Amino acid sequence: MQVNPQPELPAANDSDTRRRLKRVARQLFAERGIRDVTVREIAREAGQRNQGAVAYHFGTKEALLTELLIDGAERIEARRRVFLDDIEARGTPVSVRDAVAAIVIPSAEFSDEDAEYGAHFNRFLLQLSAVDSQFVDRTLEGRWNEGYQRCLTHLRKAMPDCPPRVQSRRFLFLGNYISSLLAQREAKMVDGLRHPTWRARETLDDIVLTAAALIEAR
Repeated sequence: MQVNPQPELPAANDSDTRRRLKRVARQLFAERGIRDVTVREIAREAGQRNQGAVAYHFGTKEALLTELLIDGAERIEARRRVFLDDIEARGTPVSVRDAVAAIVIPSAEFSDEDAEYGAHFNRFLLQLSAVDSQFVDRTLEGRWNEGYQRCLTHLRKAMPDCPPRVQSRRFLFLGNYISSLLAQREAKMVDGLRHPTWRARETLDDIVLTAAALIEAR
């Protein structure tokens, strides 16, 4: 199920200060939620004497959230394109399990492997969705979710006997299930010695299998 080719990642052009602010913001938002973290606190925790550092570099809190979201989404997209290209190159119909894996694996491995942009991202994404369920779709639609839409297209083809309205409802369940589990896994991975189950590759495979079962349930 694992695909190893390295994706072509976007070039980073942030200054050291901007990267530091974003790392701190991503972690604070992930751990405490979006509303409970102020821009002044982000600046202070990032070691900035100027409490207006976030406003100077990003403008508004919403602009910072948008940039954090796109930072992660474009890198996950790069990984997901590689994953999907490999599956589609087989020349056989894409199964439900493969399509679900293309949703799960790139997001999980991004969090595990990209210390600069991936650390805390799945928890940040869950917190962002909780405070504004439409923020992610509004921000990513038409640009940074093409790979995810490809996955849904494969899922629709793999379940032709399921009415479209039922498919859409299950895709909603699927997104929430995967997002919640990946966020929980990410939190547990911080303390891998106490939670070795979450670090095991078999656990990631089981997330894929149980998510696929949700889609295929009769």
